[in-house]
Amino acid sequence: MNQWGGLLHEFAQWLDLRGVGDIVTLHEGNTPLLHAERLSERLGADVWLKLEGLNPTGSFKDRGMTMAITKAKAAGATTVICGSTGNTSAAAAAFAGKAGMGCVVLVPEGKIALGKLAQAIVYGADVVQIRGNFDRALNLARELTQHLPITIVNSINPDRIEGQKTGAFELIRTLGDAPDILSIPVGNAGNITAYWRGFTQWHFEGLAATLPKMWGFQAAGAAPIVLGHRVDEPETIATAIRIGNPASWVPALEAVDESHGAIRAVTDAELLDAYKFLAKNESVFCEPASAASVAGLIKYGVPKGSRVVCVLTGNGLKDPDTAVSTTATPTVVDATLEALLARLS
Repeated sequence: MNQWGGLLHEFAQWLDLRGVGDIVTLHEGNTPLLHAERLSERLGADVWLKLEGLNPTGSFKDRGMTMAITKAKAAGATTVICGSTGNTSAAAAAFAGKAGMGCVVLVPEGKIALGKLAQAIVYGADVVQIRGNFDRALNLARELTQHLPITIVNSINPDRIEGQKTGAFELIRTLGDAPDILSIPVGNAGNITAYWRGFTQWHFEGLAATLPKMWGFQAAGAAPIVLGHRVDEPETIATAIRIGNPASWVPALEAVDESHGAIRAVTDAELLDAYKFLAKNESVFCEPASAASVAGLIKYGVPKGSRVVCVLTGNGLKDPDTAVSTTATPTVVDATLEALLARLS
């Protein structure tokens, strides 16, 4: 096995790596856990931010993709496929390229942030835009695996969940135990499922004394779990969680029930307020979907004094259009000292 195996090498004893020779890695994981001083003051709690946007392709998807691509390659696959709102496509394309494998990406036409689309294209994926939403893209990806020698690497692939659970391991290792609350955005619901699996695994092995409550937050326009039914036309500015029929719906509910947690909704306005608050007050630029984990805390509150970790799933540069369109256009002045003094006085 490759000595420099990233997450899979570091946490090998907690993962099923039978049959694996070389690990496909971009040195993902080990992302910073930043104490959010101003957010903690605002909420009256001890709040930490897990900066998953500092993974190699800019999102938490790299954790699952190193495992999925490694296992697919070990099984003899030569091409992978995914339906994606953006982050999965970037990670799949990057890790497939590292493995010397082909990658096909199905994305909803006009419903993917340009930063993510650019990544998938530059990493060399065969990107196909479909006239339909993410749920249709995922269904088509599944169907294609029945007709072509191709492996799906969405979170319905169990190896993805296995890789993503390492985020929980890192939190326990850094904090010394699980937090009281784990707050996380919910789109396809694989990540909340994965974190709970990681927490419970280390708890039952005696490496964590406690288990957290799992708090998940969906965008109000794409909140099927909150509503209790599929949303056929999900709409939200948070493209990463614009999903109307989550693939991991059932295990996500199990995680919430077992942890005595909850999945609730926040509006786009609340998402953007949290997004701007993080940038201005904590110097963290995340993509809009990531801010759901913070928007939910601000909206619903947290028990005073509790220790909370918010998972910020993606980097703000994934979606530069939102950053530009929701802020004021910079002032233009003449290139003179007088004009600058007048502007800044």
